[in-house]
Amino acid sequence: MAYPGYGGYGGTMQGMQLQGMPMQGGPMGGPPQAGYPQNGGGYPGTFAAPPQQPVNDPMWGYFTTIAGQDGEIDAEELQSCLTQTGISGTYTPFSLETCRIMIAMLDRDMTGKLGFNEFKELFAALSGWKQNFMMFDQDRSGTVEPHEMTQSISAMGYRISPQALNAVIKRYSKAGRIYFDDYVACAVKLRALTESFRRRDQMQQGAVNFQYDDFILCTMAI
Repeated sequence: MAYPGYGGYGGTMQGMQLQGMPMQGGPMGGPPQAGYPQNGGGYPGTFAAPPQQPVNDPMWGYFTTIAGQDGEIDAEELQSCLTQTGISGTYTPFSLETCRIMIAMLDRDMTGKLGFNEFKELFAALSGWKQNFMMFDQDRSGTVEPHEMTQSISAMGYRISPQALNAVIKRYSKAGRIYFDDYVACAVKLRALTESFRRRDQMQQGAVNFQYDDFILCTMAI
């Protein structure tokens, strides 16, 4: 059966090139597929083994300038690092809270920090989400309207009910608009919660049984 909440996920909008990253994945918003998609909503790459660190990778310079002796960055360091990379462009830089949930999305060893390969994966995801956002932010105001947010979520491959969409928009809108920082926070949470649910849905039927503590762990960690 087609999995509720999943459609034909792709890596990027068709015809768009990520900043400093090679194009990966298929077009977003493709037809729904049976079972789970291979990629997470609206970002290139999968949860396979991360690529090895290139010797002359320009991202390594940004990362090592901020990272401590442990070779990892926390939320405050991530905020500074992303600001230096210019990934936000003309949009408002990411808030500390958004940086925290970005780390939670990829922090598989539960250290509260990101290593270089995790940072690279995050940067690729952010590039894809930014391109998606810019498709709808035609006037470059740094915001999108609720109906555009609905279209954007659909373009990322998610198939959720109107009630769920309404709840998402209410959660992330300010004065009837969704800012880029909140848009990314929403995209991060959608991906992280979807992956958490998917791992527990071993039969891929769109239903799982949660123990209370497990439910709290899944939702409060993001």
